[in-house]
Amino acid sequence: MLIAVDPVTGAGSFALLLAAVIILVLWIVKTLIIICPPNRVAVLSGRKRTLADGRTVGYRLLKGGRTLRIPLIEKVAWMNLNSIPLEVSVTNAYSRGTIPLNVQGIANVKVSSRDGLLENAVERFLNMHINTIGKIAQDTLEANLRGVLATLSPEEVNEDRLKFSQQLIAEADDDIKTLGLDLDVLKIQNVTDDVNYLESVGRRLTATVIRDARVAEAIRKAESEQSEATARQTAEVASIEADKVIVEQQNALRVTTAELEAISRAREEEALVAGETARAVASQELELQRIELEKRRAEAEIVVPARASLEARQLEAKAKAAPIIEDGKARVEVYRRLAEQYQAAGADGHDVLVLEMLPDLVGEIVSTVKGVNIDRVAVVDAGSGGQSSGNGSGIPGMISQLPAAVVAMNEQIETATGVDLLATLNRNRGTEDDNNRNTEDRSESGM
Repeated sequence: MLIAVDPVTGAGSFALLLAAVIILVLWIVKTLIIICPPNRVAVLSGRKRTLADGRTVGYRLLKGGRTLRIPLIEKVAWMNLNSIPLEVSVTNAYSRGTIPLNVQGIANVKVSSRDGLLENAVERFLNMHINTIGKIAQDTLEANLRGVLATLSPEEVNEDRLKFSQQLIAEADDDIKTLGLDLDVLKIQNVTDDVNYLESVGRRLTATVIRDARVAEAIRKAESEQSEATARQTAEVASIEADKVIVEQQNALRVTTAELEAISRAREEEALVAGETARAVASQELELQRIELEKRRAEAEIVVPARASLEARQLEAKAKAAPIIEDGKARVEVYRRLAEQYQAAGADGHDVLVLEMLPDLVGEIVSTVKGVNIDRVAVVDAGSGGQSSGNGSGIPGMISQLPAAVVAMNEQIETATGVDLLATLNRNRGTEDDNNRNTEDRSESGM
């Protein structure tokens, strides 16, 4: 037998089924996952485990965070860790000395989250209302309060409440920890009694304080009067001592004044002597300065001009001699170089030197007749026997005498210098002729 299934209806049923499965899984996961906030403790009961102290318990604790609960095996319960405010008060609690007191205070307790203490709280207060936990803690603290009051006198309880609170905390700490609780705060607010004992103690203390105040005031007044008398006595003694010191100082002042006057007179005399001495020394120094001034004036008027004139003449002489010296040095240098050139030229250099000196030599020879002025020359023809013939032979005769004069001058120069000018001139002329012929021969050869 065949069953027809609508594809559209089948797809919708599958989607619904899948959604139902997903929702079921999410609900199971939400049910199994335990998330614990920081102010609560999750107690998962059902499985046994061993604690650190060796005890075996059937639960486990979760303080904050998350865990996974095993279904059908573990069950979850919760405990709050919030503070529980309490009013602690006792009436007609006998203190030391059998004085009944009424004490009122406040306290804050909470379930402890410390290991060891939390287990105590779980075992005692699991699934218990917080008010019930507070009532148990309150009764425990009030019992401890009565026990502490029995060890303290009313004065100690009333005057040192901080000490009273500390003793109460120390007394109740063990009991509170045994319950698995922590005592955060415990303060005593009020202490009274029905027989007005504390009021009587207050009046007595007040009277004592007033008495002590009056005694202290009388003592302070007596001390003040004694101090005042002592001060007056001290002032009178100080006044007498001051007068004595004043007299002594006056006597010392007179002695010091006399000594100072004597010293002053001695100093005045010394000053007079020193003044005279200084005046004499000053006069002597003035005279020495005057002599020195005269020396300087004489030196300035006579010595300095003479020295300056001498230096000027010396500088002038040096200035005049400097050109001569330099000219002489230059001439020596020129002659040294000419001598070197002439020596390098050999015999020709000697001839050249003579030829260069010739104008000076001729000038020197001519200077011998420098003072002779010839106005005119008269030539007279002379015949035989000294008579004038008038035949015109005078001028030729004078001309014919010039070569002889030149020869005579050459002889004089040769005698003075050792150089034959005519021979030197002829030699130079011959050299020039040879050079000219050689030049003509080279020119003809080139043509």
